[in-house]
Amino acid sequence: MTAKKREEKPSKEVKEAKEAKQKAESVETVPAAAEKKPRVPRKKSGSGKPEVVFTRGKRKEAVARASIKKGNGKVTINKFLLETYGNKYLKAMIYEPLTLAGPAAREIDIRVTVYGGGETGQAEAVRQAIARGICEFTGDEGLRKKMVEYDRHLLSEDARRVEPKKYKGPKARARFQKSYR
Repeated sequence: MTAKKREEKPSKEVKEAKEAKQKAESVETVPAAAEKKPRVPRKKSGSGKPEVVFTRGKRKEAVARASIKKGNGKVTINKFLLETYGNKYLKAMIYEPLTLAGPAAREIDIRVTVYGGGETGQAEAVRQAIARGICEFTGDEGLRKKMVEYDRHLLSEDARRVEPKKYKGPKARARFQKSYR
């Protein structure tokens, strides 16, 4: 008869040691980049004003995002100069916050991207983003009050939205026409 070797089961202590070793290795393999970095605030120039201000304007379905920085008064909308944007009515609407700001508007560059909605909604969203940006960039409370007096929706959103369509009619409130009685 041949003697069979019995396989020995490792003791509890050996198992615990192996598990501890595996845990230690897995902790070390986590890259340092996966750790969350603290948020760094935007740089400010010597005068205490932020170098770049990002703002948003909304009207109906249109959304405009503006970045404002120190410059020479150049305004671009979707990479086109403001002078070439839309018809004269829309241009006049967009120029309103720049006119109210006066000389402060000639010392900043404004870059706006706008999407969604129609032409007029986009123009009003751009106007709001520019007005908010100028107020935030200059930090002038008098200018803010001047804009609110001129038109409240230069700085605050217009809460009105399109009412959803209902059944029994072609629109939200209109009803289908009856041809009798």
